[in-house]
Amino acid sequence: MSSAVANPSAPAGVPSEVHEAFEWLRSERIESLNLIVEEYRHRVTGAAHYHLATDNPENVFLVGLRTVPEDSTGVAHVLEHTVLCGSEHYPVRDPFFMMIRRSLNTFMNAFTSSDWTAYPFASQNRKDFNNLMDVYLDAVFFARLHELDFAQEGHRLEFAEADNPESELLFKGVVFNEMKGAMSSAVNTLWQTLTRYLFPTTTYHYNSGGDPEHIPDLSYAALKEFYRTHYHPSNAVFMTYGDIPAAQHQARMHDKALQHFDRLDVDISVPDEKRYHAPVRIEESYAFDEKTEAVNKTHVVMGWLLGNTTNLKEQLEAYLLEGVLLDDSASPLRHALETSELGSAPSPLCGLEASNREMSFVCGLEGSSAENADALETLVLGVLQEVADRGIPKERVEAVLHQLELSQREISGDGYPYGLQLILSGLSCAIHRGDPMALLNLDPVLEELRSSIQDPDYIRTLVRERLLENLHRVRLTMVPDKKLSERRKLAEKSRLAKLKAALDEQEKQTIAQQAEALLERQKQLDDPDILPKVGLEDVPAEMHIAAGDTVSISGRPASFYAQGTNGLIYQQLVVDLAHVEGELLDTLPYYTHNLAQLGCAGRDYLETQALQSSVSGGVHASSTLRSAVDDVQTLRGHFVLSGKALVRNHAALSQLMFETFESPRFDELGRIRELLAQQRAQREQSVTGNGHGLAMLAASSGLAAGAALAHRLRGLAGIQYLKRLDDSLADKARVGELAERFAQLHDLVRSAPRQFLLIAEAERQAQARQEMEQVWSQAGQVTEAFSRFSPVPVHGQVRDAWVTNTEVNFCAKAYATVPVEHPDAAPLAVLAGFLRNGYLHRAVREQGGAYGGGASHDSDNAVFRFYSYRDPRLQDTLDDFDRAIAWLLEEKHDWRLVEEAILGVVASLDKPGSPAGEAKDAFYNSLYGRTPEQRQRTRKRVLGVTLEDLQRVGASYLRPERASIAVITSPAAEAACADIGLEVKHL
Repeated sequence: MSSAVANPSAPAGVPSEVHEAFEWLRSERIESLNLIVEEYRHRVTGAAHYHLATDNPENVFLVGLRTVPEDSTGVAHVLEHTVLCGSEHYPVRDPFFMMIRRSLNTFMNAFTSSDWTAYPFASQNRKDFNNLMDVYLDAVFFARLHELDFAQEGHRLEFAEADNPESELLFKGVVFNEMKGAMSSAVNTLWQTLTRYLFPTTTYHYNSGGDPEHIPDLSYAALKEFYRTHYHPSNAVFMTYGDIPAAQHQARMHDKALQHFDRLDVDISVPDEKRYHAPVRIEESYAFDEKTEAVNKTHVVMGWLLGNTTNLKEQLEAYLLEGVLLDDSASPLRHALETSELGSAPSPLCGLEASNREMSFVCGLEGSSAENADALETLVLGVLQEVADRGIPKERVEAVLHQLELSQREISGDGYPYGLQLILSGLSCAIHRGDPMALLNLDPVLEELRSSIQDPDYIRTLVRERLLENLHRVRLTMVPDKKLSERRKLAEKSRLAKLKAALDEQEKQTIAQQAEALLERQKQLDDPDILPKVGLEDVPAEMHIAAGDTVSISGRPASFYAQGTNGLIYQQLVVDLAHVEGELLDTLPYYTHNLAQLGCAGRDYLETQALQSSVSGGVHASSTLRSAVDDVQTLRGHFVLSGKALVRNHAALSQLMFETFESPRFDELGRIRELLAQQRAQREQSVTGNGHGLAMLAASSGLAAGAALAHRLRGLAGIQYLKRLDDSLADKARVGELAERFAQLHDLVRSAPRQFLLIAEAERQAQARQEMEQVWSQAGQVTEAFSRFSPVPVHGQVRDAWVTNTEVNFCAKAYATVPVEHPDAAPLAVLAGFLRNGYLHRAVREQGGAYGGGASHDSDNAVFRFYSYRDPRLQDTLDDFDRAIAWLLEEKHDWRLVEEAILGVVASLDKPGSPAGEAKDAFYNSLYGRTPEQRQRTRKRVLGVTLEDLQRVGASYLRPERASIAVITSPAAEAACADIGLEVKHL
């Protein structure tokens, strides 16, 4: 490897080593994040490298490229997929998915944004980290871009019967089907349409993911040319995070990739948008395929184009403006939208979009009608004018700055790794050649804003200049069209028919030959040893589990976890869930959703929301249900009230949580009605994004009590119930009845046994406990007679087809298995990865064209599930699930496949979370019998799984005649579903 230049006498902040191929530009310590940001530039290519140096062993790597499409063919998106299909040093067909199996990564993915593409990964194991960097660098800078991979991942023409040129001609491709699914979402369509008008001349005018009507226009030659100009180190930004020094990263980056390139004289950038001289008002349609009437299904939104994201102060002022206007229900614009009779709920687009080169601010309503568009515009402009005339109380502005400070300090990482979240927060700025260091270090700008808000005219001026006097404004009205999907299908069929009619015999044979060649390529078994790997010998002996102490607060049990929370305290009240059933049980998720969003302690909800924003990072209620470790039909449930705050605000948080629990305002009937309408809109929109999860819940619902409840409360059956409930609330008397059920549930909760969870830095424990004692000592008494939640056991098969607004399918099959403490639970968990890696990925994704497919074992509910995601097929995919079982039992298999599946399970078990997240994970696992000892025992069993174990449990539990089935599909597939014996249900 090339060498680093040592600099032992470097002053504070200057790296002790700088790689000879890189020039160090500057370093800055960010106290609030406890890290140092270092900026470097590769001397030859000019590639930028930002390193976030910290003592976190979960190291993160990302290479981002400026990708600026000039049409909606999805060239950047298709390229992102195709780049990961083999490279110069790793000439295998599928290195990305193969490496997922041969790795202990905590994150691996690739993203296509509107004007950049990024390839990130994270790992706690240094050998694994270096393996992944080698593969990623080779994939990005030395991709093979095989034409058959373009056909598989992007689009292709294929006959319905691949070898029969007389059969129907079809468009196929993973991205083609993915984007059909994505654009089935009304919200995605709304956003793409709005940006088309907000950005009439720049790259944001186009759908970077690809419009299904335009994806087939992308040529293989255009893909390769886009790669040549965009995937070059001179157009790249490298970002790393963790405890590996920058010089070590740079040695690998230079030796494996950068030394092979000269500087490319290319400036890929996005120009400023040409501004409108008058507002634009547009009406367009979106596909609405539900059986219900398309009444009050219109979206009306208003969008403004703001300033440049690389101007940090301007960006923070835009966030301040967003917070002041929309942060919570006490914010004037959100309050106007929530209480307006012009629509059912604020638009999900409400807020600031700051990842593009120029920011945009959006607000509006969903559940409206086209004739309300003028009134909505008048309402919004009227609120803005009132703010410009009268201003905003200073304490409300200070609350927004408090939220910005809290988000800056909080160490997250329960979804994406924390280091990746920090990198992504600075990436867009770096891509647009701004200063990501300044964006990561918000404290100086926050101080400047604190000074600015002392001027009462400051917010008024921002509203006036950025919004009221800003003529680059678009009002978009999106009306539902029940015939649009059918017209699109007919247009696609007509296009394909014309293409087929124009084909000569040779061209027909070429299409058939390509399909045959692709199938052969998909069947090809590459030599996996071309790729680097980690093995079971690299796995740590035990998983890390946060440890807590048992203490007492106000005479109640409490668990304290000492974690490095960077000046935040997390508090939870955990209450045993009493036995409820019938409509009271159905009401539970709406009671918890509403509780902390209502008034309390004599305040109305507006005052309470304002108080929450000023002293906390949010207060919310939820419920959790989980089975026993040895019996999935036995459940325990808990009500949870959660809050978090900066240390200085913990006493105020404790008081607020106490008041929320002791004296909620269930008499705020108008507020309850608004919240239900908003919750309905959110749940309905979740289907196309989480269809596979909802389908798996539905398929599992006849097999275990917990799965049945999950389907009933938060699954498809829950969405169906919520729609009926929301419709019934048109009768105001029914709102009162709902509030009475809330009060009934709350009385049960207040009188049930309770305990506390407290998470903070060790030195904060005494103070935090004292602050809680002062408040919770006033709490009401627990009843002597308490009946613990006990659901009815369920045993039965499900065969359901759920019909909704989608152009693709989500398929699931489920089998009853065993709970987590049973010895077979470990091989079943490994079997899921084994089937996904060895069979399902190839059959469902590569050959079937679905965006995703696989299997998982839910040990909480003792259910093994197969699934597909954004899938053009239905019956064939269900058949593939059965063929996967036959493949397991009838074929010979290498130990390598078993080891890879074990590694996948261990990586998921060992994946780190945020400091608070790890404490919560440990607490709730122990609460439900998943003690550290039990979890370590399960992990040890996973490490000992054999191929014989997999075949044994497959034969024992996965019998196709016992399968439960659930699919989510379109109205066009109703007859096909009925033909295969599925009960059709309309969502």
